[in-house]
Amino acid sequence: MPVANIQVSETPLVLYALRRADDALILGHRLSEWCGHAPMLEEDMALSNIALDLLGQARELYSYAAKVEGKDNDEDRFAYLRDVRQYRNLLLVEQPNGDFAQTLVRQFFYSAFADLYWRAMMTSRDAALAAIAAKSEKESAYHLRHASEWIIRLGDGTDESHARAQAAIDHLWAFTGEMFAVDEGERALIHADIAIDPGSLRGRWLTTLSGVISEATLELPQTGWMQQGGRSGRHSEHLGHLLSELQSMQRTFPGQTW
Repeated sequence: MPVANIQVSETPLVLYALRRADDALILGHRLSEWCGHAPMLEEDMALSNIALDLLGQARELYSYAAKVEGKDNDEDRFAYLRDVRQYRNLLLVEQPNGDFAQTLVRQFFYSAFADLYWRAMMTSRDAALAAIAAKSEKESAYHLRHASEWIIRLGDGTDESHARAQAAIDHLWAFTGEMFAVDEGERALIHADIAIDPGSLRGRWLTTLSGVISEATLELPQTGWMQQGGRSGRHSEHLGHLLSELQSMQRTFPGQTW
């Protein structure tokens, strides 16, 4: 029997929490796909641990969204019983793993933003979001350090690793602009000091990127055109395939628990 998608009351605060939760869940799932396939055992464990950190962030944000919404939804229903158009994650995090360089460049772009974002969100007037931010910032600082070290290693390594890293940067760059976009609902939360303006982080994000990219003997693209759509539910074809795997157990055996 088909399982119906849940209905979500997308108030600005609920939507804000879901967007960040979806970022963490989808990127965590992407990283989990490397389990057993990373180039070395240590890296297999590192990527799995980062994925678990992101899953923990997603759980806290989904639980918070459920509390704010005040209906029958919970973290599992948000994760497993929404249609693809109900997800509001960044297009960047749903992009396929590709080769190892593409995975690490995707992680680097996201972690450089997340580290700044969570640090800034620790000052939120919303006590629950500030507490989530305080925990998440410690994790994102490690995620950024890990990704940065790999970008330098790949870029300043062999001709092959350099070429693959540069190709990944060139491919994924157009998905980074969405991290700094806001809509009217989010702007209201910013004015209420509940959310922070991601645009205010862009300069420091670029500084972080430029330092690492330069040390890695790589280059950032100069194009200003950026992809948009994930925040409003318009996704690439990749998310649907990802969700069919992520949601398969709950869709097949609804209501089951461990």
